Amino acid sequence: MKTSKQTVREAKQLFRLCLIDGRIDEDYVRLAVQRVLQARRRGYLTMLRHFLRLLKLEYERHAAKIESAVPLPTDLQSRVQVGLENAYGPGLTTLFTQNPVLIGGMRIKIGSDVYDNSVRAALVTLAKTLGITNSN
Repeated sequence: MKTSKQTVREAKQLFRLCLIDGRIDEDYVRLAVQRVLQARRRGYLTMLRHFLRLLKLEYERHAAKIESAVPLPTDLQSRVQVGLENAYGPGLTTLFTQNPVLIGGMRIKIGSDVYDNSVRAALVTLAKTLGITNSN
């Protein structure tokens, strides 16, 4: 019987095999999953679950979601995108969305990193500092 540590180790190894030049190769992923499904070794579903989790984390690491209260002009969008690519490397996928709840400013989320420079975040921080509770 396989232990969970061994299953996680195999999922990590499979994940590393699918990396080409630091990026996920989707053809390798498809081929690897097909071979694991065909082999049907003990614990293969658990291993594939761990593998899927690693893939999701890797895709999130290379995807940036930029929210702003108003639509950003294209020149500002390109400057933000270039700045993020300088910080996180090339091949970053960016998605610009509008979120009026932010009131003003911008929120950027890349993987587990969140940069929140919105008016709403500043107001929440100020309220916490002053000890004001939100009663809606």
